[in-house]
Amino acid sequence: MFLCWSAKGGSGTTVVSAALALVLSHRRPALLVDLAGDAPAALGIAEPAGPGVADWLASPTADAAALQRLAVPATDTLQLIPWGATGTRSSLADARWGQLAQALGTLGAAAVVDCGTGAPPAGLVAAAGHSLLVTRPCYLALRRAVATGVQPSGIVLVHEPGRALTARDVERSLGAPVVAELHYDPAVARAVDAGLLAARLPRSLAHSLKSAA
Repeated sequence: MFLCWSAKGGSGTTVVSAALALVLSHRRPALLVDLAGDAPAALGIAEPAGPGVADWLASPTADAAALQRLAVPATDTLQLIPWGATGTRSSLADARWGQLAQALGTLGAAAVVDCGTGAPPAGLVAAAGHSLLVTRPCYLALRRAVATGVQPSGIVLVHEPGRALTARDVERSLGAPVVAELHYDPAVARAVDAGLLAARLPRSLAHSLKSAA
């Protein structure tokens, strides 16, 4: 299971999560779990109208089969479990996060969880094979990442012009390796804005994320 999260908004976590899930889906069936609420728009698919993972988490008895029924197709080999009900993650029982991780492990698909901004749920972190912090080489973002108290297993570094910090600086600050570096490519923004990320994943994005997949 891959967790994608950021400590500061605007880092591109949802796009990275969606693209990583698409890369994984080229090798085996994959599943994108949307805890941030923006994955359908990023993938360019219709917003699912039914329940989602928030509803599953809120039910103390929902099991892996119920979780699988929430999935909707994004491509032939990628399914999406949407967020579903409005609300905040803080209102959900801590134990359910660990149960979510267990349920995902039984579904037979490579799972990517878009955790959005802030520290990911501890129950997911404990079970994740990969906890990927998506960040820009920004001093304030790095400070906030350290303040979360969550140690990532790897860093997806989103470069932007004019930043003085290098990948090595980021690794030293966070004590984790940079596993993928994303450089500015207008094709990525165009694909997202046009709702074509799932249909036409930009080569630069796919190539950069292969090292993290």
